[in-house]
Amino acid sequence: MINKFIEGKVYIFIDAANVFYAQRTLGWKISYEKLIKYLKRECGENIKCFIYAAYDENKQSEQKFLDMLDINGYILRTKAIKKIKISSQRDKHKGNLDMELAFEMVDLLDKYDTAILMSGDSDFSVPIDRIKKRGKRIMVMSTRGRISRELLERAKYIDLRKLKNEIAQ
Repeated sequence: MINKFIEGKVYIFIDAANVFYAQRTLGWKISYEKLIKYLKRECGENIKCFIYAAYDENKQSEQKFLDMLDINGYILRTKAIKKIKISSQRDKHKGNLDMELAFEMVDLLDKYDTAILMSGDSDFSVPIDRIKKRGKRIMVMSTRGRISRELLERAKYIDLRKLKNEIAQ
């Protein structure tokens, strides 16, 4: 389905936190094993698929998730979640990799022809503009309720609902 919108070498950039919340909106979980197989089938075996994920060092399940991604060929960009004391009773957990994802999308511009961004975050409108200015193709994959107007205006949009049969657990 997406192969008609791509051209040349394809790099995929996945905002894991954004995809996590998209799954809540969708009401079903994405199988990352199926997702990468689908992307390789549609975009060619030589894709590079980066995933940006914050994780809790104390949760074994999160380390297992990262190990599964690594085994399946994802290029991991990770950061340990910081715990910030809000009050004597409450901590806030922080672990955002949007800046790293945005910089890498722009830094790698000369290495790909088409970028696929799995996120709906409006923060990515600036790197998308830079990618397009260099004559590259850009596609955004997310879902309604999780995609910003700014991204819809700038890139080819694929709703993850259309891929359910291919990528759902």
